[in-house]
Amino acid sequence: MTYQELLENATKTLTAANVPDAKTDAWRLFEHFTGMDRAAFFMALREEIPEKNEIAVFQDAIGKRAQRIPLQYITGTQDFFGREFKVSPATLIPRYDTEVVVEESLKLIRRYCETTATAPGDVSILDLCTGTGCIIITLSEELGANRCVGTDASPEAVALAKENASRLGCENIVFCTGDLYEALEREGLETKMFDVIVSNPPYIKTKEIEELSPEVRDHEPMTALDGSADGLLFYRRICRDAHMHIKPGGLLIFETGSDEGTDVSAIMEQSGFCNIKIIKDLAGLDRVAAGIYGGRHV
Repeated sequence: MTYQELLENATKTLTAANVPDAKTDAWRLFEHFTGMDRAAFFMALREEIPEKNEIAVFQDAIGKRAQRIPLQYITGTQDFFGREFKVSPATLIPRYDTEVVVEESLKLIRRYCETTATAPGDVSILDLCTGTGCIIITLSEELGANRCVGTDASPEAVALAKENASRLGCENIVFCTGDLYEALEREGLETKMFDVIVSNPPYIKTKEIEELSPEVRDHEPMTALDGSADGLLFYRRICRDAHMHIKPGGLLIFETGSDEGTDVSAIMEQSGFCNIKIIKDLAGLDRVAAGIYGGRHV
């Protein structure tokens, strides 16, 4: 079999399985498992593949993708904000939506630091529902912040976040396991009050989960998706207890569902937050809710 035939057959397999962007996914898996870029492929496309094992490994990956297993779970990686993160079925796959959250968080945190005369390296940040750790690791690296904590209810997610931090040379984050703020107590952390709390919590409405793509519905962790009947359970819980963990004038920043901005804003206001703003993504959909705790205006 030639390299050209291998790739063409893979594309046909994914197309028959109704995989979205079948041609793109076939190429991405081909590139990942053969190590060939476009130039190398076109130089060798009619050559016989010397290693049968190379064919078998690639075809196995294509078979998994045809079962609608997410490509990122097959390759084990996902790029996020210019960094490569390891992913696994224990965590959500980082998405562009969350890059928007990080971009806005960086703007808000830098403004907070200027207003409060806090050095970016000294700002304390708590990331609830950390998953792969992509938010807190990126914020720590971009700001040079060294007082960062990430929590998750899943021990497997916390282990993966620790691994990502180590791989990326970010050794100054404490990751701990537990249900939201409970993790701080379980870990016995001295720092329990933060300048910033950020979270991408579960926010999909329970009834809408069946409508998600097979990649998400059947393979990504349900506990990281299901936000209860109205999708707002975790926003209520995080806001309810935020006063015990956020400094006066501190920032609370959420990723939200595309139509949840108004509801999340109301929950935040009822919990003592002001200057709340809803930030939309490039598609014009609600994506970030951010507010200030107490009276300080940033």
